[in-house]
Amino acid sequence: MSPSDDVEPAFWDADGGYGVQQPLTDRAVREAEHLLDVTLPASLLDLLGAQNGGQVTAARNAFRTDRPTSWSKDHVPFDHVMGIGHRERTISLLDSPYLVEEWGLPSPVVLLWGDGPCWVALDYRARGRHGEPSVAWFDADADVELALAPDFASFVEGLTSAGDFD
Repeated sequence: MSPSDDVEPAFWDADGGYGVQQPLTDRAVREAEHLLDVTLPASLLDLLGAQNGGQVTAARNAFRTDRPTSWSKDHVPFDHVMGIGHRERTISLLDSPYLVEEWGLPSPVVLLWGDGPCWVALDYRARGRHGEPSVAWFDADADVELALAPDFASFVEGLTSAGDFD
């Protein structure tokens, strides 16, 4: 059982259609990895295979931080995940290169959530484009970044409800 197997059933908001792309295919994954010039984590692809992006449940829409951010004193939001695709008027992982440049974010990163200036992203800087990325928070306006988790599976395991915070 992979680390994401135990959260998949409770990960996606079954009533939320926002941000959902067409069902994920092997071809779409290959094209995304080629375009982004990275290897996407298997734990992310497992989740996107169940549903290709969209809203997460209220039980998993925040991640605790050990220091304050511009968002909160003790957590960052994570209410949806960008999928892989080209659905009209929907931001996708494929938009990462443009958005990284637009917001002056470091590279190589692949954006998972956000709409500027704040983003949660896969951070490939430490282990290279084909290594296991960590997950980080970026606030482009404040020029702040914060490491959240050593890998995507650990990040998912650490997700909790925003209602758990004051």
